[in-house]
This record gives sequence, structure tokens and C-alpha cells, in this order.
Amino acid sequence: MLGGLGLLVATSGFAGGGLTAASGAVVAAQPFAKLNTHAFASVPTTAQCVEQIGLACYSPAQFEAAYDMGPLYSQGDEGQGKTIVLVDSFGSPTIGSDLKKFDHAFHLPAPPSFAVIQPAGPVPPFDPTNGTMVGWAVESSLDVEYAHAMAPLANLLLVETPVAETEGVVGLPQIVAAENYVIDHHLGDVISQSFGATEETFPSKASLLGLRSAFVNARKHGVTVLGASGDDGSTDQHFNGSLFTHRVDSWPSSDPLVTSVGGTQLHLNSSGQRVQADNVWNDTNVLGSPAAGGGGTSEFFARPAYQNGVESVVGAARGTPDVAMTAAVDGSALVYMSFIPPGFYLVGGTSEATPIFAGVVAIADQVAGHDLGLLNPSLYSLASSGAAGVVDITTGNNTVSFLQNGASHTVPGWVANTGYDLASGIGTVDGAQLVSELAGT
Repeated sequence: MLGGLGLLVATSGFAGGGLTAASGAVVAAQPFAKLNTHAFASVPTTAQCVEQIGLACYSPAQFEAAYDMGPLYSQGDEGQGKTIVLVDSFGSPTIGSDLKKFDHAFHLPAPPSFAVIQPAGPVPPFDPTNGTMVGWAVESSLDVEYAHAMAPLANLLLVETPVAETEGVVGLPQIVAAENYVIDHHLGDVISQSFGATEETFPSKASLLGLRSAFVNARKHGVTVLGASGDDGSTDQHFNGSLFTHRVDSWPSSDPLVTSVGGTQLHLNSSGQRVQADNVWNDTNVLGSPAAGGGGTSEFFARPAYQNGVESVVGAARGTPDVAMTAAVDGSALVYMSFIPPGFYLVGGTSEATPIFAGVVAIADQVAGHDLGLLNPSLYSLASSGAAGVVDITTGNNTVSFLQNGASHTVPGWVANTGYDLASGIGTVDGAQLVSELAGT
């Protein structure tokens, strides 16, 4: 079970990789993936997605408009000179050609540099019948394509690791080693992580703390680290794929040295303008199983100083998420993939939110003229001062309900309200404003 990836997918019917679904059905698959049997041979419009599968889909141009990236692009700020690092187990065997197809379809320039490295050891050959590998390939495609979509002229570095991250410590030592390699060799400016393990699945607090070296290293070197908050709302997964029936949080999202990225739902017209305000992402009722942005308080980490101003919400513990971006399946990103039947697939989850935010951060680094490192102190300071770059989310919740072992369970989540909350963090962002504020311009 790849409990680590915050990933939701609405895809075509296909039988490879253990991801088979009956027509129109939504099924669980690895990792955190839920699949609806449809794909598009050419780029669909939002209206076509709604008409054919009952779910909205959005293009890079719509996301760029929604997050007010246009003023940055028009003044020539697209992430030049900065490198976004995407970390994924196994990677995708077709990511190079798929990115070219994605760029051609959406009229995006090729990144100045796109490299794939395996610093923790060679990745096993791709097996299309292995659901775990297919899940990570979907994740890699989403990560690369949407980090690029938001920061079109940033360099991209896909870091592949040879052991699948699951729950507990499995796969994480290789990820830590790979991230330390990237930091030690000054290969990237912002690291995007679309995976996580439920804190309760670690053998002990010490076993988790022993995996923090890359984040300490990143802090020393001014590298920003992001982490998806998860896709099961107020709960998360056991080793066997079942869900905890009480509130839990996941790491590395819960680490105080990581910016935790939660999920929202956008409601956009064809040009990317909002037809209603964003809300906390929660597609649980739409998909029939837990599908909502992760959030909560950490079992292991105390409240960091930058959250002292929200002590009334988080108490004595580290609270997540810090910020929230688009993650809804009903409002998915269009991702091109060809290691499964080629086409444009609808993908959502906080795995989408995290690389999209990474693109904003890369441009902020560029505009500032230096890497911004740990963002959280600045983000909370901006939120408390009412800065225009932080947009509060005041509707929605991440409560989830599900059937498990013959019993019905509801894990109460948190409700969005004015200011910081454990469903949406400080809120979402206006990209142009936030970049200016973070960069101090």
C-alpha cells in the first residue's frame, strides 16, 4: 500500500497495473488513487468533462488565471534560474515524451532543463502490471507537468527512488538519502513531496525523528521543502490500506521544517475566472469514499513558534496544513500519460496542490534573487497582517465517512472559518501578490 501519495485520479478504463474499474465506478488503488473510467484522446474543455463524466477539469491556463499568475508572466517572471525538485519512488518510464506532449497540447515552452536522477540507487524496470509502480508513475506525471505549468521557465529535476514509500519508515530512508544528495550538491531550490505516512504507523517517535536529516539540511541551505497534507481528510491509512477511525496526521507534512499543502476546490469558468469562492476540498460524497484534504495536529511535534499566533486552534501541537491549493477531483488537473493507454487524464489530490504551489515558490525565489528557505514564518506573518497574497478560505470541512469491516464510520474533521483552521491552513494564495510579498519587492 502506497499510503504516502496524496493522489486521486479519474481515468479511462484499462486493465493494467491492477487499476481496473467497471464503467463509471470509482475504486481505490495505489497510491491514494481513485479511478473513474474515462480519458480523453485530445484536450477536453471543462464543459466536455462535466458532460461526459460529471466532473470538472481544468487546464494549466485556467489554474494560472485562478492564481493570478498572469502579472508575473507578463513582467518576465516564470521561474528562470530556479530548479523545482520532484521526489517520487520509481518515477515514470515515459515522463520525457509525456511532458513534451503536455507542453505541445497546452502551448507551454519546454523547461530550460529537465533531468531525471536516481541518487539512492537504480530504480527497478517499470512493470505495467504492478499497481504500485503505475501509481507512482501517475504521481510523477502530475508532479512534473504541473510544477512546470505554474513556473514554465524553471528547471525541473525528477528524483526517483528505488523503494516504494508506504507507511511507517519503508521507503523513506532512500528518499531522505536522495534529498540530502540534492541539497548537498546544490541541485534545487524548492523540493515538492507528494507523499506521506501516518504518524501512528511509525514504530516510535525516535524512528520518525531519525528521518529528518534532509529537512534540517534544507533549512541550513535555504531550500524550501513542501509536503502534501494527504487525501483522507481528518484520518489516514494503516499499513493494510484500512483507515484509522479517529483523527490522525501524516509526516512529512506535519514536520515543522516543511510547508504543509492542503486542498481546496476551485469553481472556474472556461477562462479560469471564479464563479464562486474556493472551499475546502471534500469529494467524499462525490466519490463514495474518503477524498478530502488532510489536516490536523501532530502526535510527535510541538507547536512551532510561527504558529504561536494560532495557538487557540492548534493548542500545544504542530497543526497542518499551512496553506491550501487546488486538489479536488471535481475540478481536476488534466495530465497527459502514455505508460497506460495514452490520453489526458483527470488527476486531483493534495499531490496536485503541492507541485502547483512549488511553481509559485520558484518564481518567488527568482524575484527575490535568492532562495527563501523555510516559508512558514513568513506565511503566518503575512496572514496575520492581512496581506493580499493570502486569501482566506471560510467554507467547507474535511470530515470523512466510510464503511470498513462491515461498520460505518465518520471521523469528524475541521471546519473552515475566518483565519487559520485545520482544514485550509491560512488559506489559499494570489500568486502575483504573494510572490511580491515573499520577495519583499
